[in-house]
Formats: sequence, C-alpha cells, structure tokens
Amino acid sequence: MHQQVLPTLKEYFGYDSFRPLQETIIKAVFDKQDNLVIMPTGGGKSICFQLPALLLPGVTLVISPLIALMKDQVDGLRANGIDAAFINSSQEGAEQQHITEKLHEGAIKLLYVAPESLSIVDTILAPGQISLIAIDEAHCISAWGHDFRPAYTQLGFLKKRYPDTPIIALTATADKATREDICQQLNIPHATRHIASFDRKNLSLEVRPGTNRIQQILNFIETVPNESGIIYCLSRKATETLAEKITHAGYEAKAYHAGLSHEQRIQTQENFINDTLKIVCATVAFGMGIDKSNVRWVIHYNLPKNIEGYYQEIGRAGRDGIPSSTLLFHSYADVMQLQKFAEDSGNAEVQLAKLERMKQFAEALSCRRKVLLSYFGELIQQDCGNCDICKRPPAFIDGTIIAQKVLSAIARLKEQESMHIVVDVLRGSQNALIYDKGYQNIKTYGIAKDIPWKDLQQYLIQLINQGYIEIAFHEKNRLKLTPLARNILFQGEKVQLANLVKAEEAKVESQKTAKKAAPNSLFEHLRKVRLTLAQEAGIPAYQIFSDATLKELEAERPASDEEFLRISGVGRKKMENYGQDFLDAIREFKEAKYKKKTNTKGATYKLTFELYQSGLSPEAIAQKRNLSSTTVFSHLVKLYQNGETIDLNRYITKEELTKLEHAKKEVVLENPTAIKPYFDYFEEQISYEKIRIGLAILEKRSIIAEA
Repeated sequence: MHQQVLPTLKEYFGYDSFRPLQETIIKAVFDKQDNLVIMPTGGGKSICFQLPALLLPGVTLVISPLIALMKDQVDGLRANGIDAAFINSSQEGAEQQHITEKLHEGAIKLLYVAPESLSIVDTILAPGQISLIAIDEAHCISAWGHDFRPAYTQLGFLKKRYPDTPIIALTATADKATREDICQQLNIPHATRHIASFDRKNLSLEVRPGTNRIQQILNFIETVPNESGIIYCLSRKATETLAEKITHAGYEAKAYHAGLSHEQRIQTQENFINDTLKIVCATVAFGMGIDKSNVRWVIHYNLPKNIEGYYQEIGRAGRDGIPSSTLLFHSYADVMQLQKFAEDSGNAEVQLAKLERMKQFAEALSCRRKVLLSYFGELIQQDCGNCDICKRPPAFIDGTIIAQKVLSAIARLKEQESMHIVVDVLRGSQNALIYDKGYQNIKTYGIAKDIPWKDLQQYLIQLINQGYIEIAFHEKNRLKLTPLARNILFQGEKVQLANLVKAEEAKVESQKTAKKAAPNSLFEHLRKVRLTLAQEAGIPAYQIFSDATLKELEAERPASDEEFLRISGVGRKKMENYGQDFLDAIREFKEAKYKKKTNTKGATYKLTFELYQSGLSPEAIAQKRNLSSTTVFSHLVKLYQNGETIDLNRYITKEELTKLEHAKKEVVLENPTAIKPYFDYFEEQISYEKIRIGLAILEKRSIIAEA
C-alpha cells in the first residue's frame, strides 16, 4: 500500500512530492498509530488524512466543527475526483438516507460529521467499517485553547468505542499546554506528536498604532485593489461602519457577524469564496470554515485576544504559498476592552496572561516572527527580514550583561516565578511577598536596581520574544529558560536589545507597497478563465486551481496534456476536466500577443519604409526615429525579404558579399538564423549589419535561381 502513496498524491492532488512531515504522518496512520498533528494553516494538514482515506479499506470519519468547513472540503475533494460526503443538521432526511445507501455500497471514502451529529454514525456505520478517525480543529476540545467548544468534549468516547481505529487530531494552533490537553481529552495520551514549523515565510508581518485606522486601511487597499482580503474587528458595529466607509471609497466590502441573518452571512461568505466580493469586514468567527487559498491580505482592526487566534487568523492569507500581507493595529482602548472580556471568562488568569503576551507581541522591538515562533516553542536565531521591525529596525545596544542578570535570576528562582516577581527580585524590591519567600537572600537580588522597573520589564519581554525565555501559562505563568538561554549564560553568546530611549524617540513612518499583477498578464487572463469555469461548475475558483498553480502555468506555458500534468497542483481528474480550457487560453494569449506584436512591428516597419522612400539614409532615419542604426537596418532587411523595393546592395561591397558567399559553404550552423558564427569567422572584420544584409541578398538570389 505504501508504494501507492506518491502516485495517489499526484493522481488526486496534483503534487509530485510531500510537504514537510506529511509522509511521516501518513506512514504512522498506516501503522495504526494515534497522532497529534500541529501544522500551520496552509501547511497541508488535510492531505495527512485524506490521502490515507483513499488507500484504507473502509471509511475515514472526519469530525469538523463547522458546516461551511465540511461543505468546502467535500466540494474540494469531489473536484479532485474523490468520493466524499457530509452529514449534519442542515440536511433533510432523504439526503441523509441517500448518503447512508452510498456508504453501504462502499461509494464514499470520507464522511464529514459535526460533533453534534456523531450519534447518527452509530446507526449507519458498523465499527469495523471505520478505518480512520480524523478530528479537525482539535484545539476546540481544550479549555486551554483559544476557541473552546463544549460540543467537542464528548469526543473522548471515540477511543473507547473504536479502540482498534487510529485517531489523528489536527490543528493549526496549539501551545504546549493545549497539545497535552488535547491528547488527554481524546484518550490518546501516547499519540505521536508531529509539530511542523510554524514559520509561514510568505506572510509579511506589520504592526501599527491604532491611530487614523480607516485612512490607513484605505491607503493599503489602494495598493491591492483586485486582491481578496479580510479585516477582523472586535465588534459588530465596527464591521458595519468599516464596510460602509470602504464601499463609500469605491471598493465593495461587506460586513459579517453573528447579528446578521443566516441568509446574509451565507451570501457574503459565498460571494467572498467565489471571488465576486473582494473584501469582508468580520468578527473573528469568519474564515474558520473557509479553505480559500487566494486570500492575499489580512488586517486586524483591533488587537486580538491571544497569539493563537491572531496566528490562525493571519494564516488565512497566502495558503497557496504566494507572498501575502498582514497588518495589525493596536491601541490602549483595545487592551482595556479585551481585559474586561478576559476577566469575565471561565479561566480568567490564563486568558489575561495570553492577552498580555499578545500585547507584548504588538509592542515588540525585535523580529516579530521570532516572537510568534517562540510562543509555539519553535526557536530561530536569524531575524526573518519580512516584518516591519526587520525592515525598519530600531537602534540596538549590547544587552548581554542585562540578559545574563535576567536569566540568572530566573534560574536562581528555580523557574517558579512570574515576570512581575522576577523583575521585583532584580530590582531589589522590599515588599512582603519577596521577604516571605526569602528571595532577598538569593545572589541576584537587586542586581539590576539601576534599571527602571518598566524598562527592565521591557528588556525581559524582548528576551521572551527572542526565544530565550518562555511563559508556562498552564503553570501560573512561571518563566522558564529555553535551551537558547544556555548560550548566553555559559557560552558567551552576545545579545542585542532594542535601545528603549531611541525606540521611544523614533517616529517610524510605515509605508506599505504591493506589487500589482499586470492587468494584461497571462496570470490575469487565466484567473478570468478559472472564474468562468468555477461559476459554470458552481464551486469556488480556488478549487479549480490555486493562484500558485496559475503562476506556474504562466511561467511554464504548457502546450500539451503531458506538459500540463507536470504542473504542481494538476491531478489527473482536473487535467481531464479543465486541461483543454487552460491550454486553449494559453495558446490564445500567445497568439494575441504575437498578433499585437506583429501589428506593432508592421506599423514601425511602414514608417521606416516611408522615410527610406523620402531619400533618408539609415543613419538619418535612426536619428529621426530615435532608434539605433542596427534596428533600422533590421527593418530594411525585413522589408526587403517581404518584397518591398529596397536596394540593400548600396550598404555592402561586392567583395564583402563574395566573402560571405564563400563563408556560407564553410560555417557550420546549429541555428540556421544565427549571425554570430559568421561574425566570428570574419574575426569581427565585417559588422553584424553587413552580414545580415549580405545573407538576405544571397537568400533572395538563391530563390530566384531555383525559380
């Protein structure tokens, strides 16, 4: 069965090779292991269970939290020629009965269900028919996660009900606490953990103060007028106000929030998915059920409540791997409102700590990607070069001694205390808590009392952001040293910290630039073809082909089925369904370009001929037309070959023509139109222009002689 994996990947998904970790995960599934997969949005999680489903004997049961997400994935699978279906509360009994019959016939390989609909599964499938259970958006089961769903808590029974069936739990965002909780809740404590890199290099990261936000957003949209984007807002009212102002500015935008009717929400989502609406202003629920690969930008109008949510939301941009932009606005008012929300939640301490970490990200003075990756336990030492801090870095100081003091204090506190207490110890604070715990007696007490409390806290945040320290949210927010900290404490590694004085004084003017696709490019032409085909098929355009596939088609310009099938993202089914349309479009585009080029050349040749007839020399024509003499001579040769009355003999001597006639018998040409071999043969003594003229004269003589 394993030998069929790569051919199946190409046949149904159009890819010649796996992304990182996919093959390892798929092998573990075939070995009947339970698996926890943490893989960022766009990293290819779905293939980890969709591909095994095609090769396993029974049905793969996929548990998904949203009806829209199920429909989107099932539509995408069917577009690839894969038998899939979903069951949920939105369906009539007759439709569910039809699906049941197809399941019994073995005509469905993947069945998507909502947690609330799991009871139906027992009535239509015997345990032995289920070969694999996939739990998508698995973070929803954990109270530590950012999107807790009570309906997910029932999923713990699955391992008891189907003990011999492997379970694969998948999510894009989960910190260490959430990962462990997922495994415990699902009764798969020994599941193999597969944690992919969270580094989405194609996403640029930018944070700006939340002043004059609407004008900044309009300025940004002006740089990407034809691209799809999402603007996330904290309140329903903000989505409506913002959508109205964007529409008033000449761009179509719609609001999306829970207060709108079901019909309004569905219509807005469908229009966005199908590329008939470019901009959606939404509360955070929007996007979770959308697999749209060509979202080119995401803006956060307000500060998100935690880094997990922020990371998942920006991950909805650039799922196809093409460069995409993210922009976050933050303000003190946002923080105050989010703090109130957190205080009213069931686990206020954790949510407040995560909000503080989000605030630290927004205020970071070091590479933002380092901050994101370190939060998820991934440590990198090189700055990313694709965030606003890297592009416009603040002034830095040698912060090695400060870092050594901070890290030493955390070590001497046995990694048991939160940031507030660590700073108090370093500052030598004389409060009751410090004295009650005896921290005034440790060696690092008061070692940084010369640094203001707020500045010391900022330096500590920078060290967290650079990956030397991590916060254990599930352990009362205690600070722990990462493996990188040893390099500073014991190996003499230097640390750069942002100069807080300079950072306060600096007034950075952010400018966002975007490279627009040429309106008459082949890419844009293929996008129109894709949209037409999608509308005819009643599916989203990106389910035909992603932007990344269109970009490769633009670059490679295949001319046959075989060449078309070699394009990444083109499987056999899609080649059969859409290949001819795209091949025709590429050919038509080439012909139109050639015709335009020919028409343009025809006009320029005509003007040269008219000036020639008026008696001007090639040099005079070149000067009058602001062309090189080489170009004018090439025009005259072409006119001569096309039968116009041009006396080329005046531009080459009889002796030169005789030499060229002799050279034609001796020079071996790989390309029959090449000029340089003659130029080399004559040791550069006869110019390119004269060689071109002489060859044209000799060719015409030969034609006349044969006639």
